[in-house]
Amino acid sequence: MILDPAILALITVSIVVSGLMMLASAFALSVIRHWNIDSGSERQLRLERRTYLISTIVAFCFAAELASLLLFVYTAEQLSSLFVGAMCATGVLNINPWGWPTLFLKTGIFFAGAVWLMLNRIDNQAVDYPLIRRKYRLLLFILPLLLAEAVTQTLFFTGLDPNVITSCCGALFTPESKGVAAEVSSLEPRTAVMLLTLSAAAMLVTGAAYLIKRRGEMLFASVGAVALPIALIGIVSCIALYIYEHPHHHCPFCILKGGHDFIGYLLYVPLFAGTALSLGVGAIAMYRKIPSLAGIIPREIHRHIVSALLSMTLFYVAAGTAILRSNLTMSGVWW
Repeated sequence: MILDPAILALITVSIVVSGLMMLASAFALSVIRHWNIDSGSERQLRLERRTYLISTIVAFCFAAELASLLLFVYTAEQLSSLFVGAMCATGVLNINPWGWPTLFLKTGIFFAGAVWLMLNRIDNQAVDYPLIRRKYRLLLFILPLLLAEAVTQTLFFTGLDPNVITSCCGALFTPESKGVAAEVSSLEPRTAVMLLTLSAAAMLVTGAAYLIKRRGEMLFASVGAVALPIALIGIVSCIALYIYEHPHHHCPFCILKGGHDFIGYLLYVPLFAGTALSLGVGAIAMYRKIPSLAGIIPREIHRHIVSALLSMTLFYVAAGTAILRSNLTMSGVWW
């Protein structure tokens, strides 16, 4: 199992990224302790030269983590045919205790990395690098997540046992089961549609309000953060039913299969991208009063909000198209 090319690639990426990020964190400690933009010392000049190299390395690491997240989900989906009881990635993640923690850690690292890259971008545009200590403190916070992800992923893949009979998505994502997945699955489709509609309207209104009046960016960021769990709940409790054309199939992973035209990627990729951009808006907006960033942040916020709106619009259009094209009809959903 461990000799599977995708598994080897994932483990290799996690080891390389962890090593590079430990190197970057050692540099971060030096910056936090010794950075002084007003100093002309040799140490300060050395820090200024190296910060561009370290920023490039960190950007590479976060790009690799994004690819790792997508490959991890795809690999879990492909491995489902090797285990008794597994119909999709859900069954594979249930084989041992490390599957779901690995997925959650990779997701958290994706969002944290996206925020770091946005902060780094505006910091590099200012002449005095006003956020350099803040962004490297954030890097020190992300490092334990990366190390934990490398450990849990390795434990997950090395612990895969083809002789284990795992539980399928039908046992986990069902109202008759117990846990968060069961609670989400039991939500009425009509309620899920209403929540999705309200969240879409809220994002559109708050985004348009900022683009017109140039204020309300923190409200937009908050709405974007809330829209993510609402969208995930909507996928499980409603959208998946229409994609599968089955009123009791709630799995959020089977929609990634080719038999459903890989529509899951059209849902998850823009959803996660829009959420990351929204979180970035909130993160950089906190520093808009710094003089050297006064002319930079409004421009960046405008760009991120436009991109976030486009991404979320793609998600809502894909979700709506999946529902409208479906042959499944459930009374009481639309009225």
